[in-house]
Amino acid sequence: MIGGEKQREVAVGTQHTGCCQKYGKPPFLRLLWGPLLMHAAGGGGDLNSNAELSTILAQAKKAGLPKDIIERSIAKGKGVSVGGLPLETVTLEAMLPPSISAIIECQTDNKNRTLGDLRHLVKNAGGTVTPTSHLFEKRGRIMFDAQGESKVDEEQVMETVLEAGGLDMDVEEEQRSLTVYTEPSQTASIAQDLADLLGLKLRSYEIVWVARPESRVEMDNLSDENYSRLDSIIEEDSSVQAVYHNAV
Repeated sequence: MIGGEKQREVAVGTQHTGCCQKYGKPPFLRLLWGPLLMHAAGGGGDLNSNAELSTILAQAKKAGLPKDIIERSIAKGKGVSVGGLPLETVTLEAMLPPSISAIIECQTDNKNRTLGDLRHLVKNAGGTVTPTSHLFEKRGRIMFDAQGESKVDEEQVMETVLEAGGLDMDVEEEQRSLTVYTEPSQTASIAQDLADLLGLKLRSYEIVWVARPESRVEMDNLSDENYSRLDSIIEEDSSVQAVYHNAV
């Protein structure tokens, strides 16, 4: 199990992948955000010609995902803002209290404004903007769900995952979901190969930052609570896509 990017989403890699809490919403709502982006990027934002996007959009509405988040997700999947301006990906590297290395990843139509806002937030929280990417490595992350009432048998799928080019895997949610890590350049191809080979439903795939094993730090309950509060403040910025860190 790859470590380092502590994700607070119940079904998304929990203790070892650490992408942030999206927009302060409950986990079951945040899990729909990735598929919205993936299907908007892969098939376009026209619901009439993109059946996958239409399906996940219906699920998002039924689950109560707010309209503004749905609109931003679809727009970002197409590489534009809600207003139609082109987006670019920017990152801010920082040390956050108490001594946590972080990479904040954003999509924005105004790079200077976004970076300025985030630097201000980090400074006010007692953090420092400083290089941290040497403490992380990029990985592809693919997420699958079991079909129907079936479960994911870790021993049965491990050989297939490794043969397909996966670097590591993790079975979660009472054997109902599977997360696979890959080299970034192979993420899309392995995602489709494994969906076919394993008969699982592909939920999403993306490139993430994962903390190197030697860089990970453990937090006590008080430190975790303080960091979670800061994480939520950062996530209030609508341009923030993910906060990767080395806390476990």
